[in-house]
Amino acid sequence: MGRAVTVATCALNQWALDFEGNLERIFRSIVIAKSKGARYRLGPELEICGYGCSDHYYESDTLLHSFQVLEKLLESPATQDIICDVGMPVLHRNVRYNCRVIFLNKKILLIRPKISLANAGNYRELRWFTPWSKARHVEEYFLPRIIQEVTGQETVPFGDAVLATQDTCLGAEICEELWAPNSPHIEMGLDGVEIFTNSSGSHHVLRKAHARVDLVNSATAKNGGIYILANQKGCDGDRLYYDGCAMISMNGETVAQGSQFSLDDVEVLVATLDLEDVQSYRAEISSRNLAASKVKPYPRVKVNFALSCPDDLAVPTCMPIQWRHHSPEEEISLGPACWLWDYLRRSKQAGFLLPLSGGIDSSATACIVYSMCHQVCLAVKNGNADVLADARRIVNDETYIPEDPQEFCKRVLTTCYMASENSSQDTCNRAKLLAEQIGSYHINLNIDAAVKAVVGIFSVVTGRTPQFSVRGGSSRESLALQNVQARIRMVLAYLFAQLTLWARGMPGGLLVLGSANVDESLRGYLTKYDCSSADINPIGGISKTDLKNFIQYCIENFQLTALRSIMSAPPTAELEPLVDGQVAQTDEADMGMTYAELSIYGKLRKIGKAGPYSMFCKLINIWKEIFTPREVASKVKHFFRMYSVNRHKMTTLTPSYHAENYSPDDNRFDLRPFLYNTSWSWQFGCIDKQVS
Repeated sequence: MGRAVTVATCALNQWALDFEGNLERIFRSIVIAKSKGARYRLGPELEICGYGCSDHYYESDTLLHSFQVLEKLLESPATQDIICDVGMPVLHRNVRYNCRVIFLNKKILLIRPKISLANAGNYRELRWFTPWSKARHVEEYFLPRIIQEVTGQETVPFGDAVLATQDTCLGAEICEELWAPNSPHIEMGLDGVEIFTNSSGSHHVLRKAHARVDLVNSATAKNGGIYILANQKGCDGDRLYYDGCAMISMNGETVAQGSQFSLDDVEVLVATLDLEDVQSYRAEISSRNLAASKVKPYPRVKVNFALSCPDDLAVPTCMPIQWRHHSPEEEISLGPACWLWDYLRRSKQAGFLLPLSGGIDSSATACIVYSMCHQVCLAVKNGNADVLADARRIVNDETYIPEDPQEFCKRVLTTCYMASENSSQDTCNRAKLLAEQIGSYHINLNIDAAVKAVVGIFSVVTGRTPQFSVRGGSSRESLALQNVQARIRMVLAYLFAQLTLWARGMPGGLLVLGSANVDESLRGYLTKYDCSSADINPIGGISKTDLKNFIQYCIENFQLTALRSIMSAPPTAELEPLVDGQVAQTDEADMGMTYAELSIYGKLRKIGKAGPYSMFCKLINIWKEIFTPREVASKVKHFFRMYSVNRHKMTTLTPSYHAENYSPDDNRFDLRPFLYNTSWSWQFGCIDKQVS
């Protein structure tokens, strides 16, 4: 009968507004799909312009250049004899839509606008697009002249329709529609659609991948069918890392799985599946068939083309596989590493500079760069020519081949331990040993001369010399002296980032890496414009708890034994004077809360949408075995005072890899005021009433 269909999906590392590069990657994916026998190719959401264009969607240039790319795709021999499904913005009757443009042999079959827009968390699609609200309705779309000249069509169908080929029926979903409670695939499946497609722009969050996989598999478990998901991958210009995971599922089971993290710009999955299996699966679900008899039909666009071959008895079909998920520690090792590589190569810089303090946070950042070096060497070993070309350009050597992660790390990572009179020899030794084990180019320097010079200027002007509290000074004096040290480290970090390679007789500059974790940012336990101020921060969305687990993972998987002493040492800023040569200052004592408590506060505040009163109400039950209501009240009040006093620091937070849904990133994810009434008088009054 000819019912074995071969379909392809892909994960592409697209870059916002990189129309030339995006076109090349789309072409490459189509060529690979065709070479593997596919008759249909699905790409990621808004792949032509790149998903992260943000307010550039308002510009007519973005629409124009998207159509210019579409013109190139339509007229190319590479796109002949395969249904191509690409994503781009389209203006219809002066309304901008997020669309799929589906074409075959120089003819546009359908433009399908997105119905449910993503507008939570990092997503702001309603700012730029309008959802298509006319269910099962199709209108005429008048094509631009440059497209008419290629296709010979004046108008094409635009709206909520499905494609009817000679052998099956296909229906499209776009990203968020899979996550919606009334997903289109439900009624499309009841109306006889056998193949569902989903083009996504879904970004990485720790422990999220399984939710996406479960949704795809459950979409066809109840209703039968084939579900094909494409996703963007990589850093396309901001804080997000799109994590691939392209997949194909049939009747509730995964049959093809793409990678979640890799340095391959183009990854194509192809599967051959028997549509008879869909029909037989559906035949015995009586509840589905009863619902199908009453469903309102979708408009069908007839396509004189088949996804199968007439004689397919000898064609092998794909069997179900077991999806393998990464552990959170593996996700931290791989996701931020791939994000750093994209940022490094696309910013055309020569490497990174990391202030390495010998503590957990900066050490975790160093390990992520080291993991990146591992990924680069592995990709080159596997024949990735793009990665090899980028590595050669970064190190300025046309014959270079990265084979050893430590050797490559020495070329792209400069670490710098910035000692002061308040630094211990222990942290200096830890930083030095870790740098040796990962292979970074390591610098030791002392900032005391710069600190004394700055404080000296203040003393000359005011006639007064501030002192640390342990030497009789006030808390204001002590805090100011700590902040001077921290801010001088930031200034020196940028100076060395700009001129270290120059001093070594090498071209280029370095990107400065920050290493403040998500919990410290939430609490505001950092100096504004200190070493937390950097170009990018790979751990800014990761909790201290997860970072500790990641450090243990690196000890076991990268054999970085220097991390053992770093793990066992109490976290400290080392900004106050030593006592008998030993560190007296610790982070948790300074903060007045533990990192474990901070993580709970963060999740309740952001994910649980809890203000002071509702957080107190939840915690008196969560902590009923360890704290009295009065103690819980004191802790909640202290957290909200510190959070609100320091919220202004989030407005200048270094762009950080987004990994946690309780991130306090002020840019667009966690929208809050930065000038609070820090007494919280009404809210705290409600807590006090309940305590009494």
